[in-house]
Amino acid sequence: MNYIFFILITASILAGIYNHTLDKVVNSMLGACNTAVEVSFSLIGIMAFWLGIMRIAEKSGLVRMLSKVLYPATKYLFKNVKNDSPAIGDITMSVTANALGLTNAATPIGLKVMKELQEDNPDKTKATDAMCMFLGMNTAGFQIIPATVIAILVGFGAANPTDIIIPTFIVTSLSFITAIITALILQKVWRKYD
Repeated sequence: MNYIFFILITASILAGIYNHTLDKVVNSMLGACNTAVEVSFSLIGIMAFWLGIMRIAEKSGLVRMLSKVLYPATKYLFKNVKNDSPAIGDITMSVTANALGLTNAATPIGLKVMKELQEDNPDKTKATDAMCMFLGMNTAGFQIIPATVIAILVGFGAANPTDIIIPTFIVTSLSFITAIITALILQKVWRKYD
């Protein structure tokens, strides 16, 4: 990623020199730096608020309660995972944490899930169906409360930053369902070639 940014910055400077607009390029870079700092500071407050709310939900047992509600669906999607595997419970915790905007909490849970699924993997060089399904679900990023997007909108002074909740819910629901369906289809396709 550093190389990409280096190439972009270098190309911008060279284009500015070539077009005799280097002063505009430099002013734009400095202006963007100021905007980035302002948005970052505005993100601190809203993110602290949302993470505090989500931490309360986690400590109060709301996240675990939602995980228990999702457990039957998770067990259905991950049929090949052993019944006594802790991965099933952790998968529901990860999905619930993502849905509530607790992406910082979902990441270590997701890594733990992959480690648990790898322990039960008979062929350590290939990902199992369960691993692919979980990766697809996690990548789709189902969210009910898009805390980060709301924080960015607040930082840029949006009049109604929470207007993003319903569209985000619709889009992430569709992407989540698409990821599950795609994983199920690909599981059947790849079995033919194994």
